[in-house]
Amino acid sequence: AGLQESRLRAEQPAVILSHGKEYVSQTMIQRRQLEETLAYLGNYSLYAYEEEIRRGYLSLPGGHRVGIAGRVVVEDGNIRTITAISSLNLRFAHQILGCADEVIPFLWQDGALQSTLIVSPPGKGKTTMLRDCIRQISNGTLIHPGMTVGLVDERSEIGACYHGIPQNDLGIRSDVLDDCPKHLGMMMLIRTMSPKVVAVDEIGSREDLEAMEYVMNCGCKILATVHGNSLEEIRRKPVLGRMVEEAWFGRYVILERSGT
Repeated sequence: AGLQESRLRAEQPAVILSHGKEYVSQTMIQRRQLEETLAYLGNYSLYAYEEEIRRGYLSLPGGHRVGIAGRVVVEDGNIRTITAISSLNLRFAHQILGCADEVIPFLWQDGALQSTLIVSPPGKGKTTMLRDCIRQISNGTLIHPGMTVGLVDERSEIGACYHGIPQNDLGIRSDVLDDCPKHLGMMMLIRTMSPKVVAVDEIGSREDLEAMEYVMNCGCKILATVHGNSLEEIRRKPVLGRMVEEAWFGRYVILERSGT
């Protein structure tokens, strides 16, 4: 359950990340082995995955994903495919059910869910926390009824979708736009799925904030994450500072390097 990723690079040793620690193999990976591994993972029908490979990855059952690096073939200004594979990064989907148990009760005020921003340095659990918040808000609790959640999963890391179906537990009232840019997805969800809550991971661009403002003006609550070490650091950022100063969020969850 602690296996996070396995990086395979041509003419280099394999590097395994498990429980936050790296393990380096003693043998070198050959390019032929990379090609055979990718073919096997694609059921020897890589042509069926052309669109995903063009985007640099391959989706697997269970929500796992293989990142691909190599020679990029560009045609008419667009990426056509990736050849001469030089690296594979097998990323294993995982979730921690219940990790938001202590946070969830504080996200409500007078019976109403508050828009919430989760702040943490990279790799310190903000996506994992967001995932469990979505699950619990979607399912509902003994105190608060479930709410319809619209998730824009731009990097397919929250739901770990396979053929569009989340492999992670996001609750019974969640709708997912997988592999979709955040600012476009938020607008689509409002128009088509009538969510009560919109969730996004790693906001930061001006387009993201414009879309979030639109969502809030439509009466929806926002669950979002952002890279940062503190609220003061977020306040100093040119684009993000505005949402702090204007009190867009009723709740902030700060994940520090040692935990929540």
